[in-house]
Amino acid sequence: MAQGMKRLGTPIAALLGLALIALLATSWLINRDALRKAVEAQIRDVTGLELSVAGNIDIFVLPASYISFHDVGLKGGGTADPALHVDVLTANLRLLPLLLQRFEIADLTLLRPHIHVRLKRDGESNWTPFIQTIARTMKPGSDNQVSFSEIRIQDGVLNYEDVATNAIEKFEDIDLSLAWPSISRSFAATGQFDWRGERVDGSISIADFVAALSGDRSGLKARIASAPLKLAFDGSVANRTSPMMEGTLTIDSPSLRNALRWTGQPQPGSGGFGRFALKARANVVGASIALTNVNVELDGNTAEGVITYANNGRQTLQATLAADALDLTPYISTFRLLASGARDWNRQLFDLNGLSTTDLDMRLSAAKLTVGPTKLGRTAIGANLRNGTLALSVGEAQVYGGIAKGSFGISRSDTVADIKAQFQFTDVDLQACASELFGLNKLSGRGNINVSLLASGSSPFGLVQSLDGTATVTGHDGAIAGFNAEQLLKRLERRPLSGGGNFRNGSTPFDNLTIAVKFADGIATAEDIRIEGPSAKITLTGTASVPTREYDMKGVASLNTTSGFQLPFMVQGPWDDPLIFPDPEALIRQSPAASPFLDLLKQRITGGKRQAPEGSPTAENAKEGAKSN
Repeated sequence: MAQGMKRLGTPIAALLGLALIALLATSWLINRDALRKAVEAQIRDVTGLELSVAGNIDIFVLPASYISFHDVGLKGGGTADPALHVDVLTANLRLLPLLLQRFEIADLTLLRPHIHVRLKRDGESNWTPFIQTIARTMKPGSDNQVSFSEIRIQDGVLNYEDVATNAIEKFEDIDLSLAWPSISRSFAATGQFDWRGERVDGSISIADFVAALSGDRSGLKARIASAPLKLAFDGSVANRTSPMMEGTLTIDSPSLRNALRWTGQPQPGSGGFGRFALKARANVVGASIALTNVNVELDGNTAEGVITYANNGRQTLQATLAADALDLTPYISTFRLLASGARDWNRQLFDLNGLSTTDLDMRLSAAKLTVGPTKLGRTAIGANLRNGTLALSVGEAQVYGGIAKGSFGISRSDTVADIKAQFQFTDVDLQACASELFGLNKLSGRGNINVSLLASGSSPFGLVQSLDGTATVTGHDGAIAGFNAEQLLKRLERRPLSGGGNFRNGSTPFDNLTIAVKFADGIATAEDIRIEGPSAKITLTGTASVPTREYDMKGVASLNTTSGFQLPFMVQGPWDDPLIFPDPEALIRQSPAASPFLDLLKQRITGGKRQAPEGSPTAENAKEGAKSN
């Protein structure tokens, strides 16, 4: 065996020696000018780009076979400026053809290329001739077949310019490897680049590169991964009359707000829009995207439905989504009507920029809905945002134990928000509804509430200063906390000047409640306020200031007895803790002993003379004084 290996090794060594001698001879005998011209011709034939070499040209055969062009410009399509400028363009050569004095490129390496892409108004770019040439040379039977199989880009820069939209983007530190389809029909590119301060890892795979370049249908897989956003697409692509894509789209982001900021999209307010995930069937035509079979997650909320997005000069979003449970608290948490920890209205100016950037048409339904402290049952909401005007409509919502319907509109005029609201609450829990909507926690029972309001301002305080409209409340089988009208009236009927005692405790039950007020410039005027209970009746007149959140009202409370005892009273002070006290003059008049003194006091104040009535304490005192004298 040893002798056989020795006999076999001798011819192999001889062949290697001959190959080495051939390489050495080739390095001396190679026509370097012909090599340079052949490489330039292959690049021109394959890409359609003309080389303009301003620097040195290095040719090496051993130990590696390649030719390097320094300071190279490549241009085509009749453009004066080069579409591609490369510091060093290296063409690695195939060894065996080189020994036969044939010059074939194995692969290309572009060191520090500067790529310029300019999209014209007609949709074509300065790279359109290059794409057309690639498609032509890769067709079966073409004269100039693609010879090299890979292109590597190192430390590249790409400048993108869209003439129609004036958009300019810059991609830096590009490191890409392009699998050029010299044998197979597929195309693949993998690598990394920097965009807007983030490192992006991406890959793309095209099943039939020739078909894709020709505008025919071809399979497409793409993936982009960065810190703000991850995106993947698996489907097909075509470009017959306009770019078309169809397949499965997956998007994932730890913060949708940061992802929108990174991609240059407008910011939606200042609350929520954190964790985001989406998976859907996507159909892309031009600048329009239609998503079906959508499964979307945002801030812990999950929903299913369809979404359509278009960007034809103005962004438009349409969606119909359904969910089991939604929590909208994160999106209204930064909108506070009242200043934090105070009774005053919030004076912070509204941020209305989000109303002028995107058109929105959304239909949202949920079995359970949470908005701050409010818990709603089955709810259907519609939202329409167009030309800076937002309209919200509630088709039907199960809330406060009843049903709510209504609409809310807001339009922008510079920094001023114009508000219009109309809501109807049917058979709701008055305590929960009045407390959350109006800050009134003294009312209980069940009833109906109708609200129609208009306001205009640049802050919540500005809105309440201009508040106009009407509000009505009808209730039954409830109570008003803070005082017991029946107990108070009976005590004062017996002893008018005994005082109210523990006046601000207890509650006043009612069978029927009617409240009708009218708002004008932030002042609510009572038009009809009646509280009818089993033992007492109360009527109120006066006003309530919405900006200062204070009452200034008068009322009359009466017993439902044969005596019909009546007591005027006053309600003054803040909404959350008002002062309720009887009219002192009415109490004095109700006292047989004190009433004459009130008349006498008035006479003395006015300067009149009037003798005290016979039998009064004053007359008796006068008689006693005369006897003593």
